[in-house]
Amino acid sequence: MSLALLLLLCNSLFAQKETFDISTYTSPKGWKKETSASAIQFSKEDAAKGSYCMITLLKALPGTPNSKENFDAAWESVVKEMVKTTTPPTMQAPVNEQGWEAQSGYSPFELDGNKGIAMLITSTGYDQMVNIVVLTNTDAYENEMSTFLESVSFKKPSGNNTQKTTIAPTTKLTNTPTVAKKDGFAFTTTNFDDGWTSTVQEDWVTTVKGNIKVLIHYPNKKADAYNSVLKEEDYTAWNVLVSTRYSNMKNFEWKSIQSWESITFIRADATENATGRNVHIVLFKKHYSNGSGKYLEFVCDSKAAYEREFGAYQQESYGWERVEKMVTYNRFAVAASDLKGKWTNNFTGLTQYVNANTGASAGADTHSSNQVFEFLNGSAYKWSISMASGFVGNIKFQGAKAAGKYSVPNNWQVTFSDMEGKPKKYNAYFSCIKGARILWLQDTGYGDYTGYGKSE
Repeated sequence: MSLALLLLLCNSLFAQKETFDISTYTSPKGWKKETSASAIQFSKEDAAKGSYCMITLLKALPGTPNSKENFDAAWESVVKEMVKTTTPPTMQAPVNEQGWEAQSGYSPFELDGNKGIAMLITSTGYDQMVNIVVLTNTDAYENEMSTFLESVSFKKPSGNNTQKTTIAPTTKLTNTPTVAKKDGFAFTTTNFDDGWTSTVQEDWVTTVKGNIKVLIHYPNKKADAYNSVLKEEDYTAWNVLVSTRYSNMKNFEWKSIQSWESITFIRADATENATGRNVHIVLFKKHYSNGSGKYLEFVCDSKAAYEREFGAYQQESYGWERVEKMVTYNRFAVAASDLKGKWTNNFTGLTQYVNANTGASAGADTHSSNQVFEFLNGSAYKWSISMASGFVGNIKFQGAKAAGKYSVPNNWQVTFSDMEGKPKKYNAYFSCIKGARILWLQDTGYGDYTGYGKSE
């Protein structure tokens, strides 16, 4: 069968676009659709002829800047976990589109005695990768597959900030006298290369550029309390987080974009009580499915000033990247003295498998892990990880430990003398929550971020 058409990815616009994670697409008509937390799957079959096709679009994962490395990793961990391929994948020329590079390849496979073609398309961009897997034993659905793949496009992930950062802990913008909260950590201010300056405060991180100020609000039990009516949830957040610091409120307006991950938006004109300044306020939140959405409060001289920097309000769920990006400015450097103590991380995941012939459940694979970094006196550390993984009903347990010396070569990296038998270097930074900080470590060999919450 011809695969040329299947390997084209573009940002063409189609009617009735849908969204899954950071991907938008048009569902193939007449295909069976199944959705889980980690993937969306389309399938079609002709029982009389024994032919079928199954397309799986997976949720974005952390990736390295090397698109081929990401493809190879996904082939091993995704495709070869689904089917038994008989030869290495035949690769196609990579395709570049709006910051994403797609690597694609295919190979014959065998499943329960049936043979077919397995194809993987791995799109890499903005420290993320998105994988699409196609399993089929016929070319009868080629046009429908091609139409679906051409409809898929990606937006820049909101948690991504590729700007390099430099630190000047004592520097503040002269026209915005923001006072940093002293919380016992070495760095309370970050000057980003793109002109934004972030400062730690009691209930939020303030980031400013010129006359624009953005408050990245910390999680708040009252403001973030779930309400099935988004409008009521946002009004509560407005009253808890915003309204008490302003007066002479007018032009109040609430808007929303209902989708799988809804966007809500409140704006008003008011007087800022602390300064007497007349300002335009926007309270924004993207309600991520995993509950990680943060309220962002934008304070500008006018509505026009806000729109010049961040764009006008729109009805679509895409195109909010400049607004969403502001959450990533809750980022501060790391000093060796900040690391003392124990930091822990827990992860749990579940993958549901489906029979490619029948669509019936083929079992579930689960994974959970607990990882501990303990930083001791004299640059010593201990590290351990315990894992449980395997098919439900046949879980296997594993673990590893290490100890040695660590160092902080600069304010954004930590090195360890021994991690699973070899030295390792991690990119590192802190984000803030009320009364505490979260340490984020990124293995420079793989590019995936891992977050750690400090224990008592």
